[in-house]
Amino acid sequence: MTNTINKKMDISHPRIYQIRLEEHIDPHWTDWFEGLTITSKNNGDTIITGQVIDQAALHGLLKKVRDLGLTLVSINRVKSSRTGGVDAQE
Repeated sequence: MTNTINKKMDISHPRIYQIRLEEHIDPHWTDWFEGLTITSKNNGDTIITGQVIDQAALHGLLKKVRDLGLTLVSINRVKSSRTGGVDAQE
């Protein structure tokens, strides 16, 4: 029996993700999070945003969140706008 997965995967176009954490983390952690943007919110959360090449890279980022003992609130894939910003969730 052959097990095939019929998903379209275009690795030439990385996806943009937002990872929301319950704690504030300092922007100096940007290098640790592979150059992704770190934004502290007024409610105490931090959002890490940026392009992630594939699912393996996403899991690597989540491992870093775990290794730092941070509380993961959510992960969202977002559409990128034509101007390079972030639009609504996909």
